[in-house]
Amino acid sequence: MKALILVGGFGTRLRPLTLSVPKPLVDFGNKPMILHQIEALKEVGVTEVVLAINYQPEVMLNFLKDFESKLGIKITCSQETEPLGTAGPLALARDKLADGSGEPFFVLNSDVINEYPFTEIIQFHKSHGGEATIMVTKVDEPSKYGVVVMEEETGKVERFVEKPKGFVGNKINAGIYLLNPSVLDRIELKPTSIEKEVFPRIAADNGLFAMVLPGFWMDIGQPRDYITGLRLYLDSLRKKAPAKLASGTHVLGNVLVHETAVIGEGCLIGPDVAVGPGCVVEAGVRLSRCTVMRGARVKQHACISSSIIGWHSTVGMWARVENMTILGEDVHVCDEVYSNGGVVLPHKEIKSSILKPEIVM
Repeated sequence: MKALILVGGFGTRLRPLTLSVPKPLVDFGNKPMILHQIEALKEVGVTEVVLAINYQPEVMLNFLKDFESKLGIKITCSQETEPLGTAGPLALARDKLADGSGEPFFVLNSDVINEYPFTEIIQFHKSHGGEATIMVTKVDEPSKYGVVVMEEETGKVERFVEKPKGFVGNKINAGIYLLNPSVLDRIELKPTSIEKEVFPRIAADNGLFAMVLPGFWMDIGQPRDYITGLRLYLDSLRKKAPAKLASGTHVLGNVLVHETAVIGEGCLIGPDVAVGPGCVVEAGVRLSRCTVMRGARVKQHACISSSIIGWHSTVGMWARVENMTILGEDVHVCDEVYSNGGVVLPHKEIKSSILKPEIVM
């Protein structure tokens, strides 16, 4: 089987992190976002992953070459010269996806994190015999999204309602599809939306089925949702693979600490924290609801909550970093400095406190 991952553009909502690497390579739960998807695809027998990309393909490919051999899966790029929306990239990668085997292929949105129940999707797709399967997820506020109206028993999709005013349902498109190759015949090589143009036509022909995603779902394309997504992901690890989580008197709730990270004496870490490879957390540090990325150092008695600390950054002694502060790569927060929601671009030194949320160039 094959899979197409829609990588797309510049990841502007996750700046300053995406000023250093393309968005799918931003770490989430101590590994690049896209790796969660590729590993799950590999597990269900996908042999080739095509990345639909219009920005920095060489950076992506150089990075993923290492994983090709480690995982034993072929990774190629299909590069757009102009943005093609969510369906155009399928037409562009047509030759890679339609190999004459007749096997369905996966299409994934690269921002979406969940438990990737690919085996169940394949079984469901085979059982209904339609042309396309989409995953849906239940949300509390459907009015912000496009709602999928479906038959409860069969999963057959009746229609889509974009940002409904009244209540029509609470299931939204989760950004994971399994499509028969025949779907490619419905897509022209031009900017096209799969959600607004292609799927409604398949639904009109009674060929579109939806399956409700078990477990959690989050689009982690912006910082607040990234932090929420980390909590949901660690919750899921607690249920499925608790041995991967840290334990000890210094740990509170769900915490993921890379084996190469060093944690000092008298720290309190958690809940919902990821500490990446090669990080150093010195004595007496307090971490909660945050990510500390590869190679970062948090000095003695610093306190970090609800924030993202980028690669190779430093947080000084007695510093306090909170309220959705995002430090880009190689940012240095000096001792005793306070950051309240500062968004700091790479390679900066912060010598004075950031008292209200602002961007620091």
